[in-house]
Amino acid sequence: MKNLLLSAAIGDICGVPYEFEGRTKDYDAVDLYNPENTYSDDTVCTFACAEALLHNMDMAERLHTRCRQEKGRGYGGRFARWIMRPEITPSYNSYGNGSGMRCSAAGFLAKTKDECIELATKTALPTHDHPEGIKGAVATALAIFYAMQGEDKDFIRKNVLYEYYPEWKDKTYAEIKPGYYFNETCQLTIPAALICFLESKDYVDCIILAISLGGDADTLAAIAGPMAYAYYKYMPQELIDNAKAKLPQWMLELNDELEI
Repeated sequence: MKNLLLSAAIGDICGVPYEFEGRTKDYDAVDLYNPENTYSDDTVCTFACAEALLHNMDMAERLHTRCRQEKGRGYGGRFARWIMRPEITPSYNSYGNGSGMRCSAAGFLAKTKDECIELATKTALPTHDHPEGIKGAVATALAIFYAMQGEDKDFIRKNVLYEYYPEWKDKTYAEIKPGYYFNETCQLTIPAALICFLESKDYVDCIILAISLGGDADTLAAIAGPMAYAYYKYMPQELIDNAKAKLPQWMLELNDELEI
């Protein structure tokens, strides 16, 4: 498969216009080609983590360096302070959804469940070493890994959603949508993204479901998108072309390098 990393970037890019002022719960109002769409910190961190895994580089160093190069991409407060310090400082025990949005390469690259857990944990540790932060990365990466291995949605539901977020096991998209709100924690983002994927019909449907949940739109879509691509094995060429036109060369090269 090609364009694996783009599956997260496309979700991010499409979700950016709907993260704050443009937030919506109207599925039909979501325009995936909104002229205001662009990539955010979700994409930068995803590609930085992928670079570290692909080239056996230090994870914290790659995140620190690449994010400092990509200024103004909407980094969260504590993460922004972490990257703006000239030296790499210790992890700050975050359980924010940043760990889930940047770990997709772990799910794509892993050959076994244990390796997937190990790689996902590596992507979280530089900043998101709280147990919930690590769990968010592991659950996201495992959903991608299982989909890449050809497991069906029932398997993924039982082995990821039920296993890591049992309190969400009986929830449906229709049930959670009315009261869902903007939240940046793993606890309320990862299981919601999983439900968007599990109830989707295809990649595009998954992205729109994530965006129209009315929460942290770009991050929800950046998390759910790679699950959907790993499972459906297809993204529209127009979305691929739109993303490639917006991303810098170093990301395009990494995207080409990560093929399975």
